[in-house]
Amino acid sequence: MLQHAAAQYKKVRATTSNQGELLLALYDGLFRFLNGSKICVERGEFTRAREFNSKAFAIISELNLALDHSVSPELCGNLSAIYGFCMDRLRVASRADDARAIADVIRALTPLREAWQLAVPKATAEGVRFGPSR
Repeated sequence: MLQHAAAQYKKVRATTSNQGELLLALYDGLFRFLNGSKICVERGEFTRAREFNSKAFAIISELNLALDHSVSPELCGNLSAIYGFCMDRLRVASRADDARAIADVIRALTPLREAWQLAVPKATAEGVRFGPSR
């Protein structure tokens, strides 16, 4: 019953949130998976760590695919390079059960997460739209 309620909440949140809020939610989930993976590696729970890594990898991959290089080629190129580095480090983390590789990803993405946490509410308050116009 509780799982069903949580699934319904997520569905409603996804359909009523703006794209900036969804981006923040993705980053929140990403960091939850990264931290979970790091903790699992440190505890020797390697199978669970790989599951968390896989979920983190999928989010980073989607963030990378969502970049619109036609709007801001330089920014998107820089973000794509960061995301590529992070995906490479997660591959290492999964193959070698390496908590340092996960920590590298956390260090690389923390400034982006902090920037989005500041920018999204400010942009929303100013009426700036995220993503394609409808």
